Amino acid sequence: MSAYLVARVNVTNPEKYKNYTTLSPAAIAAFGGKFLVRGGETETLEGQEETNRMVIVEFESLDKARAFYHSEQYTAARREREGAADGQFIIVEGI
Repeated sequence: MSAYLVARVNVTNPEKYKNYTTLSPAAIAAFGGKFLVRGGETETLEGQEETNRMVIVEFESLDKARAFYHSEQYTAARREREGAADGQFIIVEGI
C-alpha cells in the first residue's frame, strides 16, 4: 500500500536550504520515492493560514518511507537542512 511523506517546512535561510534541496532528491529516488508536491503556490481554504513550504512524496509503502528517512543518504541531507529550516515531517499510509 502506498505511503506519503508530508512535510511542512519553514525555510529560515534560503541560501543554505539550497544545499538540502540539492541532496534530498537523490535520497528520495534511491528508495523509489516520487515528488507529488515540492513547494509551489498554496491557498488556505479553511483554518489557520499556511505559510510553510509544502512537500509531498509518494513511496511504495510505509517501510520504504521509513527506510528513506532513516537512511545514511537522507541523514546527510538533513544535516544540510540544520540551521536553514525547521519543519514537521509525517508519513501516512495511503488507500
